[in-house]
Amino acid sequence: MVPQTLAELFLIAAKHDKPDSLLHKVGGRYVPMSTEELVDRVRRLAAVFIDDGIQPGDRVALMAENGPHWPTIDFAALCSGAVLAPVYPTLSGEDAAYVINDCDARVLFVQDEERLQELLEVRDRWPGVETIVMIDSGTQSEEVLSFTKMLSDHRPLDAEEFERRAHAVKPEDLATFIYTSGTTGKPKGVMLTHGNIATNVAAVAHLLEMDSAWTALSFLPLSHSFERTVDYVYFYLGISVAYAESVQTVAENLAEVRPHFFVSVPRIYEKVLARVQDNVAHGSALKQKIFGWAQGVAKQALPWRLRRETPPGWLGVKLRLADKLVFGKLKARLGGRFRMAASGGAPLARDVAEFFWGAGIEIYEGYGLSETAPVLSVNTPRNVKLGTVGPAIEGVQLLIAPDGEILAKGPNVMQGYYNLPEATREAFDDDGWFHTGDIGEIDADGFLHITDRKKEIIVNAYGKNVAPAPIENLLKASRFIEQAVVIGDRRKFLSALLVPDFEALGAWAEEQGIKDEGEALTRDATVRRLYAGEVDRVNQRLSHPEQIRAWDLLSQPLTIESGELTPTLKVKRRVIHERYANCIDQMYDEFRV
Repeated sequence: MVPQTLAELFLIAAKHDKPDSLLHKVGGRYVPMSTEELVDRVRRLAAVFIDDGIQPGDRVALMAENGPHWPTIDFAALCSGAVLAPVYPTLSGEDAAYVINDCDARVLFVQDEERLQELLEVRDRWPGVETIVMIDSGTQSEEVLSFTKMLSDHRPLDAEEFERRAHAVKPEDLATFIYTSGTTGKPKGVMLTHGNIATNVAAVAHLLEMDSAWTALSFLPLSHSFERTVDYVYFYLGISVAYAESVQTVAENLAEVRPHFFVSVPRIYEKVLARVQDNVAHGSALKQKIFGWAQGVAKQALPWRLRRETPPGWLGVKLRLADKLVFGKLKARLGGRFRMAASGGAPLARDVAEFFWGAGIEIYEGYGLSETAPVLSVNTPRNVKLGTVGPAIEGVQLLIAPDGEILAKGPNVMQGYYNLPEATREAFDDDGWFHTGDIGEIDADGFLHITDRKKEIIVNAYGKNVAPAPIENLLKASRFIEQAVVIGDRRKFLSALLVPDFEALGAWAEEQGIKDEGEALTRDATVRRLYAGEVDRVNQRLSHPEQIRAWDLLSQPLTIESGELTPTLKVKRRVIHERYANCIDQMYDEFRV
C-alpha cells in the first residue's frame, strides 16, 4: 500500500509488529521499544489532544532532541489532523519564541529543564500557547505538565476511532511547518501538506534498496526535513530506528547499535576522513606506506566499486588484501553491519566521496530543500555518478534557468511560506516553477550537478563569478582545517578565514615542540607556514580567479551557539562578514596585488 498521507503511513507502520521498532539509550544501554508500545503511546497522546480540544489544523510545537518522544508526538498530531511545528533544540530562547509564536502554536512540547526556563523567560513572546508539556519529566506544575504523567494518566484512544480520525486526514491537509535555517534574516515557515511529504516518501522508499530487517541510526536533527522524511521511510518499510544520544556520541553509538544505514551531512563524513588521515599521519612509516598503497588500489578499483562488482584478476586480489589490511578496519568502526549511507544538506566533496567508495563504503548523495519535502534527486545503487546528486526522482521535474538556477516542479513542492505571501510569490515564477536558489547543471545522462547557492556566488571586482563552496570543500579536505569561509565579493581577489582542526594541529604542534595554545598557536610562525602550504596545495588545483591570495586563522570554531552556523551546519555568511569585518579588512590591507 502506498500512503497518501502521513496518517496512513503510520497505520502501515503499526502493522509491522516489530519488537524493536525503536531503540534508545536508557541507563547507559540501548533498549528496544516495540511497535505495539509505540502505537499505544501515540493513541494515548491522541486521546489527550481530543480531551484538550485540539482540532484539525491546530498547531503543536515540538522542541526536543531525537528520541522515542519525537515520533510519538509527531504521529499523534498528524493522525489527529493537527499541524506539527518542530523547533530546533539548538535555538536560543528568543529565536525559539519567534518560531513558536509565528506558527500560532496552541501546545508546546519541550525537552530539558534549562531549555524550558530559557523559554519561560520570554513567555510574553508566545502568548498563544495554552499548554506546555515537559518531556523526560515525571513531575508537573500548574503551568507545566509532564509528558510521562500525561501518557500514563490517559487511556489510549479506541483503535477504531483512532483509525477513523487518521483516515479523515486528506493529502491536501497541512501536515507541518519546517522553519528554514535562516542564513539571512528571520526563518520562514515552509508549509508542507501530507501529500507533499507522503509522495516524497513513496518516491524514495525503494530507491536505495533498503531491507526491513535493517537497523538505521538517526542522529541528524528531526527538526530538519532531511532526517525526518528519511525516518518516515524507515517507519514505512519497517526498518528499526535507533536514536543516537547526540552528534558528539555518534562514533560510540555506531559501535553499540551496529546500524546498516544512516544519513548525514557532508561535514560528518569530512571529519571521519580527517581522523583517518590524522591516524595514518601519526602511524609508523610502514603503516603510512600500506595506507598509501591501499588508496592507490582503491582508486583503480573505483569503477567496479560503483557497480558493486569485484575487479577481475590481480586487481581483485589486491583489493581483497587492501580491504583486509586497511578498509575493513574502517568498516568495523561503523559497527560491522554497515551497508550504505546517504548524504545531503550540502554538496559532498568529490574527493571525500571517492575515498569512501574506494574503501567500499557506499555513500549516496542526494539533493533537496525544506521547500521540497525535501528530496528532488538522488544517486542510487543502480544509478550512481560521483560528483553529482543523482537524477530527479519519480514525479519531479528539474529545469536549469538561463542564469544557471535550478528550478523544480513536483507533488512534493511546498504550498508556500506561512504568513509571507510576498516571499511565496518570489519563490515561484509565472509558470509555477519553484526557484531553489541553487546553481547547477544537468548532464547528458540526466544527473544533476550542484555548483553553489545563487546568493552565495562571489562576484569579484572584475565581474568574474566564483562559487565558494567547491573551494571551501578543497580547503576542508586538509586534515588541519576544520572549517573554511571564502570571501571576495566585489574584491580584487579571494581570501579565506580558516578554522584549524585543533586536535590535529595540537598533535602536530606538540611534535614540533610548540607549546602555544588557542590564539597564540594560530599566530605561531611555524604554524602559519604549515597553513600556507595547505593553501598553496589547494591553489594548485584552482584557476587564477579562484585562488586564495590571503587568509587568516580563527582561534575559535564557528558554532550554532555563537550564531555563526545554522542548525544544519551551514555558514551564516552575513554574520561572518559582520563579526570578522576587521580581520577581513586587515587581510586585504596587508596583501597587495
